[in-house]
Amino acid sequence: MIGFKEKFGSFYKNRWLVFVAAMWIQSCAGVGYLFGSISPVIKSALGYNQRQVAFLGVAKDLGDSIGFIAGSLCEILPLWGILLIGSIQNLVGYGLVWLVVADKIPTLPLWVMCVAIFVGTNGETYFNTVSLVSCVQNFPRSRGPVVGILKGFAGLSGAILTQVYTIINAPSDAALIFMIAVGPTLVVIALMFIVRPVGGHRQIRPSDGSSFLFIYSICIVLAAYLLGIILLEDLLDLSEAITMLLTIILFILLLLPITIPILLTIYPEPRTTVEVSLLREPEKEEATPSGQSTPEVILSEVEDEKPEEVDTLPRSERHKRIAQLQTKLFQAAAVGAVRVKRKKGPRRGEDFTLLQALVKADFLLIFLSLVLAAGSGLTIIDNMGQISESLGYSDSDLFVSIISIWNFLGRVAGGYFSEIIVKRYAYPRPVSMVVVQVFMALALFYYAMAGPGEIYVVTVLIGLGYGAHWAIVPAAVSELFGLKSFGALYNFLTLALPIGTLIFSGVIASGIYDYYAELQSGLQQKFVPKIRLWTNDDTLSCSGSICYSITCGILSGLCFVAVGLSLISVYRTKSVYAQLYGTSRP
Repeated sequence: MIGFKEKFGSFYKNRWLVFVAAMWIQSCAGVGYLFGSISPVIKSALGYNQRQVAFLGVAKDLGDSIGFIAGSLCEILPLWGILLIGSIQNLVGYGLVWLVVADKIPTLPLWVMCVAIFVGTNGETYFNTVSLVSCVQNFPRSRGPVVGILKGFAGLSGAILTQVYTIINAPSDAALIFMIAVGPTLVVIALMFIVRPVGGHRQIRPSDGSSFLFIYSICIVLAAYLLGIILLEDLLDLSEAITMLLTIILFILLLLPITIPILLTIYPEPRTTVEVSLLREPEKEEATPSGQSTPEVILSEVEDEKPEEVDTLPRSERHKRIAQLQTKLFQAAAVGAVRVKRKKGPRRGEDFTLLQALVKADFLLIFLSLVLAAGSGLTIIDNMGQISESLGYSDSDLFVSIISIWNFLGRVAGGYFSEIIVKRYAYPRPVSMVVVQVFMALALFYYAMAGPGEIYVVTVLIGLGYGAHWAIVPAAVSELFGLKSFGALYNFLTLALPIGTLIFSGVIASGIYDYYAELQSGLQQKFVPKIRLWTNDDTLSCSGSICYSITCGILSGLCFVAVGLSLISVYRTKSVYAQLYGTSRP
């Protein structure tokens, strides 16, 4: 019995168990990505026009992005309490939307529906914050893969929940909203005591590399499997028994990662002596003759003392000179011969507060680039239901699910390849942002030109590019501005989404869509009609690629501007990444 208790305690405190539980929470926490599926239902049931639906989308994006409360509560409440608050918000917010759409209660004003969607989606910020903060602290040496996988499962949740919905004999489309309200709430409550920091930096094992490889393999198989299911269900009329079997296999794939903490508990391994600090500071401080410990010499002191010509030397010589400088600084500080010079405030690579980061050009460049690129991507995701309908596709859920899968793959791939870029080549992580933003800009331009199969090109590349941002950006910010206030920094970055979609979707996309819908319906007057924000006129629909081609052309230009901002960020941070990762390369 004692052996069992020890094994169970080891299992409960295993950082891989926390990671797997966080993956499960994230796999049903991205309910906002289902807005493209539920918006046509809401639009039809309540008689909204596209501008009114866009306001609901902006409310959803605001709810998904304003996470300051969740970030601040991490320092006050236990993490399980934060998850409980988020699950209650999800249930109350989307539960109210379901009651209205299902005609269980009288129709409410548009502003009340916006508040309900805001509250429901805001619950996601609690799930995301707790999952990311816990796992980044547990895996400090694998930030890119951890963030990419967790955010990837959040992006994939749209396809997962859609597949689960197919086995429900729903009396109406409103049942999807009911499932969104109830499903994530139950899952989070069941797992809320598991997801927390467990001192994971002390649990580094030789098998960690193979464990991540196993997780990546499951991610690829899961994405391919879901894509295959979606295509089968679209092309063939599958029976309920086959659909149920396919869904059970999906659940088995989701459960497979739990084998990692189980095997590590049954067959424990000795920990390795890997240093967890990105700055590779000495683990033990040398005592001075007076008994005082040696002050740590970190990146800022090295940059202060480093001669300017060092940066122009070849890489091997540069690393050698920096190492010599570090040794001299340690020795000087140890004997008290000199006082290490410190500039006021932290330097990049150290821990920043949110207010300290907000006055740094690098942080603002990343944020503005995220507004333009991720805001453009989310505009397409939010309007995917209307985009597919405008092109004559009857099943909008198909494209919502496909873009969810590619969103997932983009996050997983973004974390994986950006980690290679920084660790193998010591290039700045924002280099990855430049690459994905170029692909997003080209995809949007292709749609604007009405190329053949434009919806498939946009679905794949926008899903990949948008998803990759949410693996690259949080990891880059944690490297440049530290982990101490990571929750606050991350939740500020998510404000890029409502800022972008408020303009791109709420004004540009919806305005152009309604203009051509009225024009096609013969309602366009000689002068521009008054904008109808809060009235329930008959629903108007637009047909053809013209409904969104102009919008995509504008968004393409904005993505190219984002590329320029990211290139500036790469130039400004290349010396920091050379310090963080360059000296560890063979």
